[in-house]
Amino acid sequence: MASLVEELVSVLEAEEKIYQTMFEYGERKREVLIAADVAGLEEVTTLEQLKSDELISLSNRQIQVLTDIATVLGMNQGKMTVSRLIGCLGSQPQVQQQLTDARDRLIEAANRMKSLNDENIILIKQAIELNEFDLTLFKSLRQAPETANYNKSAYNTGTLLGSSDFDAKQ
Repeated sequence: MASLVEELVSVLEAEEKIYQTMFEYGERKREVLIAADVAGLEEVTTLEQLKSDELISLSNRQIQVLTDIATVLGMNQGKMTVSRLIGCLGSQPQVQQQLTDARDRLIEAANRMKSLNDENIILIKQAIELNEFDLTLFKSLRQAPETANYNKSAYNTGTLLGSSDFDAKQ
């Protein structure tokens, strides 16, 4: 049982380190988004994806260790969480404190990462809005107002100034 708890603590610590690395990537991503560096964004996103894969692997390992601990304790495997395990370790305050500290650091790192991701989402939305504005502006530059040309029936012909048709007499 003690070795399983130690393994769980090491998994939680490894997850925390990955979140710290991803936080650094997130800060780089923010700078890249502000600079509108598409190549840099692609690079940072690739690095983040690799770390996310590692995080998923560690998360699966955490679930497996918690399942093993629940089996040893004779508890329901589906309901075992780190917090419940901490509650079960009341007779071992040192182990309980070690696990609590690891859990709290992991939660703090995940919350920091979530906050940074929320900021980056806002930057991405603003970049998309700016691109849409630019596209609309470029489209409007190619169009000119309609002229007041009328045909014999007094209907507007809808001719645009500055059309791209090429008229030349040969």
